[in-house]
Amino acid sequence: MSMLSKLRGLSLLAVAVAVGALAVGCGSSSSSSDVNLVGNGFPNVELESSREAKGSIDSSNVSQLKEAWSVPIEGTGVYGSYASTPVIVNGVVYSQDLESNVSALNLENGETIWSTKFESPSHGPNGLTVDEGHVYGATSASAFALDQKTGKKLWETQLKGAVDIAPVSNQGRVYVSTVPETPNAEYEAGLVGTLYALDAKTGKTLWEFDTVPKDLWGDPGTNSGGGLWYPPSIDKEGNVYAGTGNPAPLPGTANKPWGSGRPGDNRYADSMVKLDPKTGKLIWYYQQTPHNIYDWDFQNSPVLEKVGGKEIAIGSGKSGWVVAIDTKTGKPVWKTPVGVHNGHDKDPIYAMRGEYSKIKPGEVFPGELGGVIAPIASDGKTVYVPIVNHSMTVRSGSEITEESTATGEVVAIDIATGKIKWNRELEQPAYGATLVVNDLVFATTADGVIHALKAETGGEVWQAALPSGTNAGVMVSEDMLLAGAGLPVAEGQKAKLVAFKLGG
Repeated sequence: MSMLSKLRGLSLLAVAVAVGALAVGCGSSSSSSDVNLVGNGFPNVELESSREAKGSIDSSNVSQLKEAWSVPIEGTGVYGSYASTPVIVNGVVYSQDLESNVSALNLENGETIWSTKFESPSHGPNGLTVDEGHVYGATSASAFALDQKTGKKLWETQLKGAVDIAPVSNQGRVYVSTVPETPNAEYEAGLVGTLYALDAKTGKTLWEFDTVPKDLWGDPGTNSGGGLWYPPSIDKEGNVYAGTGNPAPLPGTANKPWGSGRPGDNRYADSMVKLDPKTGKLIWYYQQTPHNIYDWDFQNSPVLEKVGGKEIAIGSGKSGWVVAIDTKTGKPVWKTPVGVHNGHDKDPIYAMRGEYSKIKPGEVFPGELGGVIAPIASDGKTVYVPIVNHSMTVRSGSEITEESTATGEVVAIDIATGKIKWNRELEQPAYGATLVVNDLVFATTADGVIHALKAETGGEVWQAALPSGTNAGVMVSEDMLLAGAGLPVAEGQKAKLVAFKLGG
């Protein structure tokens, strides 16, 4: 996923062999001046990150979806060929592979309108935003803007660190983040993940927000951390909400086990932050996992909703918790655990306090590839959460290895109360983001299967097999559904972008 870092200690192709599953990569916008814009110009559909798409596909006709076309995905990155969500605007599909290459395709037949090559391998999740006549994206080390009609590069800005995120734009600003890694997805001592606001027309840096302190808790020679994996969300006033990644090293080093070389809570890692859009100044933060020792990022795009007159931001991540936060105060409204937990949720707090005897080595859920790996979706009443149940073995305060075979779930949570409405168990891990369309929820699993579930009950009403494994979510526009299959791990599998249409 994409958001999964190499520091999480794993080669994902090795995981595919070890767990018998495939590896993971990890509406129109009110900000657009194009009043005729039809489709979803943002990777999370809109700036509030609901991932609720408009279209004619529902439970009464989903069985009529047939493959309309497919095109090869050529680029290859660290974690396969594709980890992004394609965006669709005015009958054109904008797609980015894991070599950062961008294509504009005709939605009806898949024919290429233009393509722009970067050949800059990324481990993802990357992706694009289309807004104000521009296509915004990133390479492994830069952010860029292309002309929407021609693909011509308009600007490119080098950033201070590795990049693997889909940018978003609003009110003349493009938001993009670095992560504390090398392009090969390895954490590097001294690196700080930074969120940038760039001028949408020129690419000039307007402000920066360091998601962890530059002194890295007193030891920049060993430590690193922070950064964003998924796009920030933006409310009606333009305020920016972002979920951040983990500190490192994890769980610690031989000389300084259990993160003792980075004392304290390691803010603002594994947190949700709210920032002023004009200055980047921190308004508030909520930290889900203080002093993270288990790679439990809080990395997903917050979902902004309004319940009972209260505005909330719903965060999620690899700790296996979904949390609704009051956007005015930064305080939790409700917290709900999802997926498998086996009694280790307080271990990071024990480590922070030096209470090491309370940490019991052995199998731990969620693992490094567990919890809520990919973004959640919302229909305004319910959030739909893709889950990976995968454990790790904690051998000591400096050593973690992967453990169990990975399975998946989709869980529906009531937005007003945080109570679980239903859960649908899946044989394979749900590495792709969910998407809501009418009365359906779409989820993908690592074996390359698209699942369509009834939003009310979780009952499966349709599924389709892709030409390879996948770690990406789907996108819907009108009567068509697009899915990226970018993880060929078996003989004969091909990486492809596939389009389904009602009636074929």
